[in-house]
Amino acid sequence: MLTLRRNVPRQDVSLLSAGGRPVLLATLEVPFDEAASTFAVDAAVECGQPLIVANVVEIPLGPMCVMMGYGALEPNEEDGASLRAPAELAHQFGVEVERLRVLSPHPIAALLELTGERRPGLLVFGPDRTKVRPRLYRKAVKRVRTQAPCLVWLPD
Repeated sequence: MLTLRRNVPRQDVSLLSAGGRPVLLATLEVPFDEAASTFAVDAAVECGQPLIVANVVEIPLGPMCVMMGYGALEPNEEDGASLRAPAELAHQFGVEVERLRVLSPHPIAALLELTGERRPGLLVFGPDRTKVRPRLYRKAVKRVRTQAPCLVWLPD
């Protein structure tokens, strides 16, 4: 079968070096997997790149939920400490760290939008699998693997 070949201009991949592209460590409202957080901090330290630590939180969809502030609650003390730990460790090694809390009715789409905006060189998707619903994790992994515009590391 013959196909039509079009000479469309392509982006020169050689100009897209890893310079200035941060490492993104992301979770879905649960603590980080220890292997994922360790890998992300190590990658940021070794590459000399900033680390973005993102907690993507699902909020209920609806105007009343937004007005009443549902979904804007802070995590409990234990989970909060677990979510801060990778950022604190990276900061001790002298890595520039940015912590984000993303609220969205569609958390996986919000995570992919965040990767498109921040253009990380590496996305480490590392929610603790024992604390996230298995179906949500599988769905998230499938979308992240196919739609993320960067390298993806999973603790599998």
